Amino acid sequence: MYTYVVRAVRPDDWASVKALRLLALRDPVADLAFYETYDEAAARPDDFWRERTAGGAEGAAGARQFVAETADGEWAGTVTVLVEAAGSVDWAGAAVERLQGGVVGVFVRAEHRGTGAIEALFDAALEWAWSWGAERVRLVVHEDNGRALACYRRLGFSPTGVAFEEQREIEMAVEPPGRARVSE
Repeated sequence: MYTYVVRAVRPDDWASVKALRLLALRDPVADLAFYETYDEAAARPDDFWRERTAGGAEGAAGARQFVAETADGEWAGTVTVLVEAAGSVDWAGAAVERLQGGVVGVFVRAEHRGTGAIEALFDAALEWAWSWGAERVRLVVHEDNGRALACYRRLGFSPTGVAFEEQREIEMAVEPPGRARVSE
């Protein structure tokens, strides 16, 4: 069993952020889990990765990217939470009705699955979201991505009834501790 230190990325972590993302895009279910391909991501210039990393780094407004590190500094996985303000429009063009977090970019290296990395990442991500007053945290998962669906249910997420991509992707959400859960 591994012990993980979970922390927000730092702007100078951009090369590691890029490397982990490229690894994620090689995962067998990447076509179900991510909205870009390996080739698209690999073709992006280093300035893109610098800006992306800085936008989710400690102290950045609007997003936070967390990584789980092993004792020897290996990055086991990552998760990013975006701040979605009430009255804004989300990535799908829908109105955001309340202050919430949007989880994106979830990935755990194959050799770290089932070792507690995902739980550690989501503990940090949810704690951060609740700290700024998120009324819920949501994510979107493809209905054929059984591994991710099972994981998110285990972490307390429930389907909201909202679907995307001709009903193939479903929204799941979790409420802050002490509030009623989102129901199916």
